[in-house]
Amino acid sequence: MYAIIETGGKQLKVEKGQSIFVEKLEAEPGTEIVIDKVCLISDETTKIGTPYVEGAKVTCKVEKQGKEKKVRIFMYHSKKGSTRHRQGHRQPYTKLTIESIEA
Repeated sequence: MYAIIETGGKQLKVEKGQSIFVEKLEAEPGTEIVIDKVCLISDETTKIGTPYVEGAKVTCKVEKQGKEKKVRIFMYHSKKGSTRHRQGHRQPYTKLTIESIEA
């Protein structure tokens, strides 16, 4: 059994027991989150939502909050000596473990 959920502007295929990384959610580690934006559920039959499946939910447990590895950005204008700029970015994330999928 699997489901396709929408969180953080992205759609993810999830199964029970799977760990996923999503955009940062406001929740403490150890708490449970219920995601009700379920686009598709597939077991013996497939239910497709328009846009979401009614009454379907995915229960997740928050494992940890963190930041990804740093991405280095270097910008410059050619033939100009003083317009070089270096920047870094670390995207925050939330690690979730899927506990149950209900249709």
